[in-house]
Amino acid sequence: MEQEIMKKVMDEVMKRIGSGSVIAPEKASQQQSDEEKVASVCAQNIVGVTEYVGISEGDTIGLVVANVEPMLHEKLGIDKKFRSVGIFSGRTGAGPQIMAADEAVKATNTEIVVIELPRDTKGGAGHGSLIIFGAEDVSDARRAIEVALKDLRRTFGDVYANDAGHLEFQYTARASYACNKAFNAPVGRAFGLIVGAPAGIGFVMSDTALKAAEVELIDYLSPTKGLSLTNEVVITFTGDSGAVRQALIAARSIGKKLLGAMGAEPKSATTPYI
Repeated sequence: MEQEIMKKVMDEVMKRIGSGSVIAPEKASQQQSDEEKVASVCAQNIVGVTEYVGISEGDTIGLVVANVEPMLHEKLGIDKKFRSVGIFSGRTGAGPQIMAADEAVKATNTEIVVIELPRDTKGGAGHGSLIIFGAEDVSDARRAIEVALKDLRRTFGDVYANDAGHLEFQYTARASYACNKAFNAPVGRAFGLIVGAPAGIGFVMSDTALKAAEVELIDYLSPTKGLSLTNEVVITFTGDSGAVRQALIAARSIGKKLLGAMGAEPKSATTPYI
């Protein structure tokens, strides 16, 4: 009897997920038990507020506000036409969220109006993130958050960590307005991002990447230069698609060896994509 009840519940849950009426929160593991899937959907229903869209990797939550309070809107300093906003806020990670937001901007009628990188990572070496999409209609804001939440599992694929630190590699063949706002990436060109913590590893990865391929350095960021005193070195660069990927792969190879010397083998929590 208990199995029959579970099957009926699961059939209804899967039907709702397939119709798009429920956004199932992504899990770190690629496979979930029936009980976990039911719990995920039930948890979402328990939230019970229209502002809530979903959650994903990096302790990231997606929210919408249909009509921003006028005084708050004025303090944000954003265009008055954007009466609705989508909020993409994470405790751990900045690059993955920005790259996912970049895909969301490409797919929706929204603009990036705020990108801020708080000192966070739940006590770790890096950043958290606050990204706000502006939209004239709340449906556009909600759709942007849905796209970003879904893509975040992919963009976390080339984030590697152990107790000693973390490495991050991001790539897009065609940068859009999130990458442009956050990193001054040329819109429409291939773009790469490398992050290393502790900062010394980030520096060596950066040097390796720039020697490995003909790419154009956009920026170099260090704990007191462009970062929130985080223990990282970050570079951003552009160039031909193949060269950008080659630079990232070279940096990833040496970075994993160096970070691995300080602890356990650094592994991706999802699936590498570069």
